[in-house]
Amino acid sequence: MRVILRETIATLGQIGEIVDVSDGYARNFLFPRRLAIPATKKNIKALEKERQILLRKREREKLKAESLAEKLAAVTCEIGKQVGKEGQLFGSVTVMDIAKSLKEQGFELDKRKILLEQPIKAVGEYEVPVKLHPEVNTYIKVKVVEA
Repeated sequence: MRVILRETIATLGQIGEIVDVSDGYARNFLFPRRLAIPATKKNIKALEKERQILLRKREREKLKAESLAEKLAAVTCEIGKQVGKEGQLFGSVTVMDIAKSLKEQGFELDKRKILLEQPIKAVGEYEVPVKLHPEVNTYIKVKVVEA
């Protein structure tokens, strides 16, 4: 079944793209969540009109993400944790800790955008990747210190 995406879905495509999916996936997942609409002639014509609006919206989102990336590149998150022998932490620093530290500094960032592969379990400085937009990535410095 051909559908028009109304939201960006990482495994399928961007907003406004026409993609082929299985009938069950479209009926049971995409349509009820309003993530897509059927690709009928009427909807495709309407899409052409909306495509320009969508392109401008994507460009604005990308510019916003780029400006945020520049600001985040200069930020250092200092997180204090209890430390045991040899600099090992009691517990670990997770994505939630980093997001909380960023929020305290005035950056409202969804924790799913912080791409921490493994929780941090030792004192030190780390570079953590952040994906703000499909085309915009940056790194933030996380400094884990003894509390």
